[in-house]
Amino acid sequence: MSTLIHRRVEEARQGINPAVICRVPSGWAVLGDVQFLRGYSLLLPDPVVPNLNALPMEQRISFLQDMTILGDALLEVTGAIRINYEILGNSEAALHAHVFPRYVTEPEEKRRKPAWFYDWQSAPLFDLKRDQHLMDKVAAAIKQH
Repeated sequence: MSTLIHRRVEEARQGINPAVICRVPSGWAVLGDVQFLRGYSLLLPDPVVPNLNALPMEQRISFLQDMTILGDALLEVTGAIRINYEILGNSEAALHAHVFPRYVTEPEEKRRKPAWFYDWQSAPLFDLKRDQHLMDKVAAAIKQH
């Protein structure tokens, strides 16, 4: 099976995925394609598996630990007030975790709802020139854990 997750992991391995924040023990931390919430990131497993339950227990723990370390790093560098974590796999049938920084500056009607209520179509797209500094700071914070 070849999903977007498979393609992005392969690009990360080849060093051609510009959204890669850094390699982590369970896979790759990457910035999201859209940045409606500054710092929205994903954790992609390497190797790619269908879902969390397909991993042996040690690898599950590693993936979930890396997900929370990514969240810690985002809290540290973005000024977010909390992190929302989601593992779905409904559209892309491969394990990946969404890591959403949430901000006090968000409109009230958005802040109280899941990030999926944002308009993804009109959201700012990932921009390496704009986002590189943030990615470097997040990578440095991850390496401190």
